[in-house]
Amino acid sequence: MTSFWSAYIIVLTVITIIGTYWLLFGNRSRPSDSEAKTGHVYDGIEEYDNPLPAWWLYMFVITGVFGVGYLVAFPGLGNFQGLLGWSQEDQWEREVQRAEARFEPVFAAYRDKSIEQIAADPQAVRMGQRLFANNCSVCHGSDARGSVGFPNLTDADWLYGGTPEAIHATLVNGRQAAMPPWEAALGEQGVTNVAHYVRTLSGAEPASAESAAGEAQFKMFCVACHGADGKGNQMLGAPNLADNIWLYGGDLETIKHALRKGRNGQMPAFGEQLNEDKIRLLTAYVYSLSSH
Repeated sequence: MTSFWSAYIIVLTVITIIGTYWLLFGNRSRPSDSEAKTGHVYDGIEEYDNPLPAWWLYMFVITGVFGVGYLVAFPGLGNFQGLLGWSQEDQWEREVQRAEARFEPVFAAYRDKSIEQIAADPQAVRMGQRLFANNCSVCHGSDARGSVGFPNLTDADWLYGGTPEAIHATLVNGRQAAMPPWEAALGEQGVTNVAHYVRTLSGAEPASAESAAGEAQFKMFCVACHGADGKGNQMLGAPNLADNIWLYGGDLETIKHALRKGRNGQMPAFGEQLNEDKIRLLTAYVYSLSSH
């Protein structure tokens, strides 16, 4: 925060506090005329202009004193850090340190074990499940079955591989998937033809004249990523088109939309957010979800 804005906040806060007390004490008494009224009339009842009861006034005063004391002890007046030197960053770091010291023996028990061994440990899987719920369920769902655009982690279909090493790399580094749009290269009829051919790969529809025309275009534009047989390439994150498992949907219109406009998916990296112990537990949990 710049010095100008710091001074602005301090001055505004001090003026507000002083003004509040001036209002309180300036209205704590009235002239001896007990008939002083506000001029407000409700249903024939006139409102008297009486000062606040003493107990109510004192509550306001105590609240104000507490507020001033808080601003002196803790941050709140611009760049002034308070006499106690407290900050939310320091408190967070101390809490993290206490948590790490508390759970260090728990994590240490799994450091010399392989991911497969950790995945076979019920306690470790429960720990991984809680990590998953806190970090991954917002996209993949609490049951890890995913949704449109978010992979199902409980089946054996993997975009980048389902080995412990591949899952670990995905969690640490994240993934950036991109399918280019083919509308300009294929044209609308070409998009339709290729969509029909893609559906025949998984047996979703029988071969036709359109799918036959789409096969030639598929081999021209799509085999570099998806392979000649359409079974994909995990090194590129290119999905298998022959297993009838779809990330965005396998109906004709959805496939045509993907061909026209392309697809972009991003999995965030957790390497800096979670330490290695937690990454390994999370890897083991995800690995345990699918059949291997």
